[in-house]
Parts: sequence; structure tokens; C-alpha cells
Amino acid sequence: MAPVGGGGRPGGGPARGRLLLVALVLPVLLWARGARGQGDPLQGTVLGMRLASCNKSCGMNSDGIIFVSEGSTVNLRLYGQRLGAVSSNLISFTEVDDSETSRNSTSCPELTKDLVVQQLVNVSRGNTSGMLVVLTKFLRRSENIKLYALCTRAAVDRPWERWKDKDSLLFMVEEAGSFLPLWLHILLVMVLLVLSGMFSGLNLGLMALDPMELRIVQNCGTDKEKRYARKIEPIRRKGNYLLCSLLLGNVLVNTSLTILLDNLIGSGLMAVASSTIGIVIFGEIVPQALCSRHGLAVGANTISLTKFFMLLTFPLSYPVSKLLDFVLGQEIGTVYNREKLMEMLKVTEPYNDLVKEELNMIQGALELRTKTVEDVMTQLQDCFMIPSDAILNFNTMSEIMESGYTRIPVFEDEQSNIVDILYVKDLAFVDPDDCTPLKTITRFYNHPVHFVFHDTKLDAMLEEFKKGKSHLAIVQKVNNEGEGDPFYEVLGLVTLEDVIEEIIKSEILDESDMYTDNRSRKRVSEKNKRDFSAFKDADNELKVKISPQLLLAAHRFLATEVPLFNPSLISEKILLRLLKYPDIIQELKFDEHNKYNSHHYLYTRNKPADYFILILQGKVEVEAGKENMKFETGAFSYYGIMALASAPSGPSAQAGCPPAKWSSLLSRLPDRSPSYPLSRSASLSYPDRTDVTSSSPIAGSSVQFGSSILAQYISDFSVRALMDLQYIKITRQQYQNGLLASRMENCPQFPMDGCATYSENFSEKSELPVVDETTTLLNERNSSLHRTSHESAI
Repeated sequence: MAPVGGGGRPGGGPARGRLLLVALVLPVLLWARGARGQGDPLQGTVLGMRLASCNKSCGMNSDGIIFVSEGSTVNLRLYGQRLGAVSSNLISFTEVDDSETSRNSTSCPELTKDLVVQQLVNVSRGNTSGMLVVLTKFLRRSENIKLYALCTRAAVDRPWERWKDKDSLLFMVEEAGSFLPLWLHILLVMVLLVLSGMFSGLNLGLMALDPMELRIVQNCGTDKEKRYARKIEPIRRKGNYLLCSLLLGNVLVNTSLTILLDNLIGSGLMAVASSTIGIVIFGEIVPQALCSRHGLAVGANTISLTKFFMLLTFPLSYPVSKLLDFVLGQEIGTVYNREKLMEMLKVTEPYNDLVKEELNMIQGALELRTKTVEDVMTQLQDCFMIPSDAILNFNTMSEIMESGYTRIPVFEDEQSNIVDILYVKDLAFVDPDDCTPLKTITRFYNHPVHFVFHDTKLDAMLEEFKKGKSHLAIVQKVNNEGEGDPFYEVLGLVTLEDVIEEIIKSEILDESDMYTDNRSRKRVSEKNKRDFSAFKDADNELKVKISPQLLLAAHRFLATEVPLFNPSLISEKILLRLLKYPDIIQELKFDEHNKYNSHHYLYTRNKPADYFILILQGKVEVEAGKENMKFETGAFSYYGIMALASAPSGPSAQAGCPPAKWSSLLSRLPDRSPSYPLSRSASLSYPDRTDVTSSSPIAGSSVQFGSSILAQYISDFSVRALMDLQYIKITRQQYQNGLLASRMENCPQFPMDGCATYSENFSEKSELPVVDETTTLLNERNSSLHRTSHESAI
């Protein structure tokens, strides 16, 4: 009976049963043959044979007969006695027609050469079993199968005996040929290996490109990347369908590759090993390493092949993909939150083309929502602020300008009580000489004060600043510590600049900044402090600052109550300029520990004085008369008015000035009463007079000056300060300069050289001493100014 198929093991189950039966009956057969006296007890005897292994297709058919392939090496297990004494030349095979014929005859008429017995190896210790190696030759082209029987002999000179048992039979069958030519077989294996690598690489490359990333590449990639992304994006949207198609194609190709290699090599173990090595190296490692770096390009260039396999696997992959879509839901792709995005920028910093400043700006913008105003504000103790009762004089305004800030908080009583905001542009129309109170400016503009809580996020703060209401806000919090009621506690200031600096992660410095960072208080190196003293006119700057209201009150009092300052003698405009002259308004600080210090005396009895004093603020003690009477006076009491009066000694003390003009000027002097009220008198009794005659002829171009006699005023009373004082002090020289400026203003048709000297001539009824004053009235600077403009200031 012919064997069934080739390459398998047909009838394997019954054959193993028969082998087990042979093993069980072997001892019985040995005993029976020994009992019959067959064989020489000193010679080896073969009792049975079974198939052990082969290098090609072999096995046992359904009848229990061994079959082997042509051109193979077969290992047969022999059983018997004293097999160690059996050599390979005592075993051979003979060709038989069928299994029935082999049972009828025991002779071996002709030994076959198709089966070559090599050697008997691996004989057991009991010499009961051994491995017989047999080589099978190829059959003739016309033959498909042949049957052989085992032949043995007791010795070399003994005849061959054929075994009758079915177990001694052996079929040699024709080897199954390849269904493809060898070159085509090899080419197909290589194609399958390439397809395996392509499916594996595309699985990694395409699936790693999520739809979100493809949209980003389409918008901001290079031209080539945009073209690749447009090709891939429609297919990548069908994520599960693409995944199922690639995996199904990969499995199909790998399975086919293994089968082809098995047919090509002929050994199952070698086929598995070869396919495993090929698939791992050329189907997995190399393509995945390539597609992990160039997945976009590989996927775009193989998109047609991918669509073909998606269509080819449609019947199986599409239903599975729909099931996955239903179970897992739609694929969203990779989405980065704020923290992941910042970390991705930090990690990819060495590989992207962003500079450090750009990374800082991006990081600052992303962190804007996570930080509060308390993190960037300037502490209250480090803020530049001004009190609400400040006077906007030159010093205050210089301090504001030197600070460099454009918005300055205004506090009342304490720095935490911020009531107003002063903008530097509000000072555009403010004259420092006017000493305007700060409250006047803040009430006029009435800028709103913007308060925010300390936990306000920076993005919300930026939105508030963008509305244009204010670029400065006061940071406060609710303080509920302690047992008292909660209250709002001011912590500091936050500005638009602070928020912008936090966005760009860098400090913004301008020419007026003194610190690089308000929180660390690190000073700017080599910063030149601005000096605004160049804008200060020393001739017109008051050393003692008073309010404009008090200055106006003093001006009106002098013009209306003091006869020598009457508008008919000195104009109100000149008088106002005179009051603003340096050292006119003075202060005196009272020393409580030394009340009778000489510094406290404004006038001292029997000592010369050439000045007039008007008390503005404070109290003084006046001591007068032989009885040394003492009394106190306060604001707007004046003294030393006779120190300002002077008169010429001759009928004509002027040369070059028209007599009519002089008579007109002198007629302006009013009649004076012989006495003054005590509180407003320049002298409490007639002063002693010391006549000093001076003659100073001065040569000029048509100008000649005569001699004049000046009377020196000596006070007969004392005036002592009782507290801090503010007072006006006008010297005779300053008063004469004011008179001259007023005359120049009233008679501009006469040149200065024609009216250079003037002496006040009071009426005969006046009891004031007559003083002849020379015309050393103006210093060199004032003279040059008067020549240029008749209305120049003193």
C-alpha cells in the first residue's frame, strides 16, 4: 500500500501503538527464538526496526509502514541481542513488489543499491538497541514510490534472510517538487520582506502623526512638508481603518513569508529561524528606525500603496475599524496644556530655532494666568509717594522729576492711606514760583484711584490696564487677623510696566530708573542723577516757601496799609516782584533753650538798621520807651518804616532830569501824619540821626551826579521773637530799586541815564528825617537788564 502524502506523518497514532506493542512482545520473541535454538548465542541478532528521524519528509502511513523521502538521511532504531557484534555489512535492504509478496518469501535474491547502510551507532549498554544510519538515493524519473524489506545475515559467509514482518518494510517516495521556479521563489520572498518592512514602518510613522500635528504642519511647515501633510491627512483621519489595514497586511505578509521560506529551505526549523531573523531585522528594526525620523516623507510617497491595501483588506478591516470607533470613540490627537507646552519648549530648546528671549516671552505669556499681582508688585515701603499737603514749589517738583515716575500716589496722614494719584503731566501749567498746594491740582483733575486685591491674576490685571482707566493700581487685601474688625490693608503698587516685564521675563529700564528691579532693589550701575538746579532762577527763587494766599495777603496789606508801598510810589507789579526777591521772605527758628539769643532779635535798641520788617506768622515781643515797656504783637505788624525814607540835601540833587518831571514825581508823595500807631510804627520815638555826607562825582556821557546826604536810622526799641517766625525784610537799597523800577515803568520816554538818581522829598509837615540818597541803587546786572527792557524784574 502506498504512503499517504509527503511531508506529514500519516497514521502517526496507530504507528505509535504498534511500536508500543513491539516493545511489549520483544522479550517474548527473544525467549521464543532462543528456545527454538535459532542463531548462534555468540552472534548478534536483529529482532525489529522503527523510524527514529530524517532530514526530509518521513513518517509512517496508516498501515504502520515506514516511508522516507528520496535523497535523504534516515535514522532507524534497531532492536535485538548482542547488537554490538553486528556490523553494517550484515544489514541491507532488498526491493519487493508489495507487502504481501514479502510475507511469502524469506530469501533476499538481490540487494538494492537505492538504500545505502552507513553504520550502526549509539548501541545501548545492554546491546539491545542501536541507531542505523541509512542514505536514500533518488528514484528514477518514471518511479514515484518503491517498497523495500530489511535483510540480515548471521555472518559474512552466511546467506541473507529477509524479514517477513510489516515492521521491516520501508517505502521510499518521490520528494515533492517546488511549484515555483527558484528565481521567482527568491524574488517573491524578497518582495514579501519589503512589504513586511513597509507595513511595519507605516504603522509607526503614520500612526505617530496625529491629525492635530498634520494640521499644524499644513499651516506652518515648509512647502515640501505642507505637500506631504496634505496627502496624508485625509487617510490619517480614518485612524482605526488605517490601523486595521496596516496590521492585517503585515500579518498576512509575514505568514506568507514563513511558508515560502519553508518550501524553499525544506526544513521547518530552518524556515522559522530564517523568517524570524529576516522579519525582525528587515521587517521591523530598519523600517521603524527610518519611519520614526522620516515618517512624513515615507508615508506621503507610499500613500498610493497604502490606499491599495486599504481597499484590498476592506472586507475585514473596515467592519473592525467601525467597531473600534464605536467602542473607543473618535480620535482627538495630542493636546498640550499650559504646563506641558512650557516643558516641551524647555526640552526642545537645543533643537529649535528660538532664541532665549523668545522662549522667555512665550514662557512669561503662558505663566501670566498662574501669577498674581502680589508676585510682581512694588512693596509699599519702596514706593515713591508725596503727602497731600505738599506745596508744589521748585524743590517738590524737582523731587518729582528726579524720581522719574509719571504717576505718583498721594497719601494723607500715613502712606497706607492713598487718596489721589498725581500725573506728572498735570504739572505742565504749574509754576513753581506760585507754590501751588498739591490738593488744588489733585482736586482739579480728580484722577480715579484704582484698587485691586492681592490675588488678582495678571491676565485679568492686564485686561483692566488695557481698558485705559489707569496704568497704576493700588494692591490691597482684607486683613482679618486679630480680634478687631477686618480692614483693607494696602500692600503696594502694580503698574502696566510690571505686567509687561513679567511677560517678557526681563526688566525694562529707562533713563530715569534708579533700580533694575523694585523687588530686589538692585541699583542701576553708573546712573547719573538728574540735576534740575539749572532750571532754578536763583534771583527769583524764594528761600522760604509760603502759600500763594499768604503772599497775596502780604502784597495787598503793603499796598493799602503801608504808605511807602502805596501804588502811587511803587507799582503793584514791581511790589510783587520785590516780594519774590531772594531773602525778602525769611524764617526764624526759635530756640526754646536760649530764648534771649541774639539771633532772636529783629531790632536791637540804639543799633543802626536799614531795613523794614513785616511779620507774617508768629509772635514777637516789643520793648520800647525809657520805662522799657513790653508788649506782644502778632501777624501783620510792621517795624522800621523810617529806615526806608530818604531825601536830597539840596534843591536840586539831580542833573539832566527835567524840573517839570521831578515836580511831577514829587507831587505823588502824600502828606504823612506826624505819628504812627504803635503796632505799625517804624519807630516809637524820634530816632537819633547821624548825617553822613558823601560826595561821589561820577563822570559819564552827559550824566553828572551831585552829592547827597544819607541819614542812618537807629531804632529806639527792640523786637524779639517769641516763637518761629515768618517775616518780610526789605532793605533801603531794595526799596530804592523798587522805586526806580516803578519810575521807569511810568516814564519810559526818558532814558535811564537822564533819570538815574532820585531823592524822595516829603512835605514839610512830615516829621520823618530827610535823607539824601545817592544813585548806587542798581548793581551791574540790574542796570544791564533795565537798559534792555524797561519792565525787567529786579
